[in-house]
Amino acid sequence: MKRITLALGAALTAATMSALPAPGAAEASPAIQASPASPATHTAQRAGADRVQVTNGCLRSVPDPGTTAKVKICYTIFKPATASRHHRVPFLMHSHGWGGSRTTDPQGFRHFLDAGYGVLSFDQRGFGASGGHAYVENPDVEGHDVRRLVHLISTLKWVEQDGPGDPRLGAIGGSYGGGYQFLGAFEELRVKGTPVFDALAPEITWYDLDQSLAPEKVVRTAWASALSAASVPTDALPPNVYAALVEGAATGMWPDGSVPGEEDMPAFFRKNGPKWHVDHGRRLDIPMLFGQGTTDSLFPLQQGLANWKHSITAGARRRSIFVAYNGGHVLPAVLPQGVSVTSDPCSKALAGGDFEHLSIRFFDEQLKGRDTGLHGYGRYHLATPDSTCTTVDSVKADAAYDVGTVATTETGGAPLSYKVADGPIRVAGAPYLTGDLTALGANNRAFYGLAVGTSPADAHLVQDNVLPLNELAPVTGEKRRIALPSVAVDVPAGQSLFVLASPVSDTFVGMGSRTPGAVVLDNTVVHLPVVGR
Repeated sequence: MKRITLALGAALTAATMSALPAPGAAEASPAIQASPASPATHTAQRAGADRVQVTNGCLRSVPDPGTTAKVKICYTIFKPATASRHHRVPFLMHSHGWGGSRTTDPQGFRHFLDAGYGVLSFDQRGFGASGGHAYVENPDVEGHDVRRLVHLISTLKWVEQDGPGDPRLGAIGGSYGGGYQFLGAFEELRVKGTPVFDALAPEITWYDLDQSLAPEKVVRTAWASALSAASVPTDALPPNVYAALVEGAATGMWPDGSVPGEEDMPAFFRKNGPKWHVDHGRRLDIPMLFGQGTTDSLFPLQQGLANWKHSITAGARRRSIFVAYNGGHVLPAVLPQGVSVTSDPCSKALAGGDFEHLSIRFFDEQLKGRDTGLHGYGRYHLATPDSTCTTVDSVKADAAYDVGTVATTETGGAPLSYKVADGPIRVAGAPYLTGDLTALGANNRAFYGLAVGTSPADAHLVQDNVLPLNELAPVTGEKRRIALPSVAVDVPAGQSLFVLASPVSDTFVGMGSRTPGAVVLDNTVVHLPVVGR
């Protein structure tokens, strides 16, 4: 499981990102000069374990847009001691999160290697020892990088093959390291008619990158600043994209090309995620182990749910598992006040360990054809703030609660909570609001989420997430549907579930309304996915 924390400066123009151990957690690696024709190879001895052959190298991929020089993409290959030309093994690809670099120490993949998997970890374009700029998993750029690495893997004589150019292949990695997995499988499907990848285990990644960074065109300021800052050490981003992220964080307006000379960020990110492929009629018919963070405020739970619903076929869902844990890209939830928790009870319930152990069980079944007794296929397994695991077959809102009027001030003020239902009640899935909206200012904004407490005064935000309303023009009594963050929570007896409305959010710093006033929802109905009705 990956939990990313962010330290913000007063102006939110710099950020420091760090990760707790995750499958193949990225580490810094020195520049590597080896070429595919003459890779640098050595054998590593792990204490108490078999010897692992480690090969460092680089290949050449397509030039950055507007340039002519091919870009080097550097990698490290780990060959387990059990692998040979006569005993071929399945293979796993891995890559790092944004701002990171590949893993070069076999200890980072100890459990996967001990389980008999070969591994390739690579520096994505713009990071580590690789060259070029990051085009954020664009099929026309990074798509070529992943496909060339897959071809390289297909030439390894000790890797199990399903056919010419088709290795028995899975993939691991979180965040940006989950994005390449969808990119690679969808691009192989688009170009070859088959995804080539046989199973994926993407963590804390996105479905729609534009909506992740700026839901309803309201910029997640903290994360736009963090992504910009993390790209500086290696000059990873193209200058115009870096400038646009900084501009969006500073102005609160997502640059969309509507102003002459302004970068068009929706156009830049249009192809950069599963949504583009799905919009073009492509879905992946391969099993996946989804890991998503319930407290993730960059790629929140609903991004994972969207991938489950749209990116894979119905048949693939029956062979897939969805796990949500308390973690991911996490900010301190101060305003509105949340509850900090890091836990992964569902992986423990399913596999007796963490997400890495669950991944090995999953790949053993999907890539090796072994029956490990793993259960939970075709279902959602969602962690609660109390570190229990709630398993459901559907995340659809199936219950409606009349709340009346939900109002919040604009530009400033304290969050307000409105009672929805008394406990005990269990909610797991994707809730939303409906109501008649009145907001008489310009560029009206408010932030909504669910909260739990004994009263409105002590209600705390569930799993630390809010989602914005963004109304550019005055409205009076117009019907609206407003998404609430997807959650899993048990509300005990003696406490109540509230809908929280706030004029500000520390995830969306500076993104509140531009004129004073109020955002009022009359005839408000809260639609909840209630478990056990």
